[in-house]
Amino acid sequence: MTEAATVDAYGVRTEPATVRLQRLLPGPIERVWAYLTESDLRRQWLAAGPMELTPGGAVELTWRNGELSPGDDRPDSMPAEHSMTSRMIRAEPPRVLAFTWNSGEVRFDLEPQGDQVLLTVTHQRLPDHGAMLSVSAGWHAHLDVLADKLAGRTPGAFWSKWTRLREDYAARLAE
Repeated sequence: MTEAATVDAYGVRTEPATVRLQRLLPGPIERVWAYLTESDLRRQWLAAGPMELTPGGAVELTWRNGELSPGDDRPDSMPAEHSMTSRMIRAEPPRVLAFTWNSGEVRFDLEPQGDQVLLTVTHQRLPDHGAMLSVSAGWHAHLDVLADKLAGRTPGAFWSKWTRLREDYAARLAE
């Protein structure tokens, strides 16, 4: 992670089943919004798929994390492709985006900070400790790819980062 891209090193567990992460990203805000909402841009750092930006609208996400850093070994426990169907909760361009995520929800808040944008990701109602570890590591690894893309850098190794972060989080939560 780069200093410029990271506001907090690990995110904050704001409630037993909620994690909040922040990144300071290169702007402008409209560009960051496009990377959140447009399938062709979103697939470069998270997942492809259509997204209806109206409450109740369909959100289809398909992850192919191996495409984020070819040559990086995927853990055997993780599928090469995974899809999820969700529903839009809130879309207020270019500042707020929220949609369901399995039994929980994810919210993105964007706030201009000069020529940068503060992105806050809040993931609520995580079902258990294992999900919190996996989701937190996943968000950090994906947000690092987003920061690299927005800065014009080649992203680092996604799966290696995810594995290292998941282990780091497990050790921190055990303290």
